[in-house]
Amino acid sequence: MKSYLKIYSLSILIFLVFFNGTRHPIYVSVTEINHNAQKQILEISCKIFTGDFENTLRKYSNIKIDLLNPVNRKSMDKLVEQYIHHHLGIYVNNQIIETQFLGYEQDEESVQCYFQASGIKSVKKITVNNSILYEYMPEQMSIIHAIVNNQRKSIRLNNPEEKADFDF
Repeated sequence: MKSYLKIYSLSILIFLVFFNGTRHPIYVSVTEINHNAQKQILEISCKIFTGDFENTLRKYSNIKIDLLNPVNRKSMDKLVEQYIHHHLGIYVNNQIIETQFLGYEQDEESVQCYFQASGIKSVKKITVNNSILYEYMPEQMSIIHAIVNNQRKSIRLNNPEEKADFDF
């Protein structure tokens, strides 16, 4: 009976340490960059844990941060757009590209942020500078996928690494 109580107590402790709603065992964002050659656009999505993103955005704003039920969706869109533009730079063939923010939506426990860049005829090289949520957690990592001509390449960056190069 005592060993059962020890195991039960240890299980409760582990649960409280790792799943208490504010901390979790992995801190990761996923950025996917897809070249749509037919439309000559670069499609970009960033998947970020909602709670982590909200906590980070609170440092940059004097407004109430609630990504899933915002009081003012336009101001929330603008804040998300500004944050991502500040922490994600994308170069195609050694030229920085300007991205257009399309919006964001809930995706389970995360939000997906969408961007695109037009006028991208061909891609030989993509360079990504990514520091999304690096100021939030020292353990933060970024996984980046780049897809060109149906060829998928991926890289993982661990904070403080910010630069990823993809050659196609």
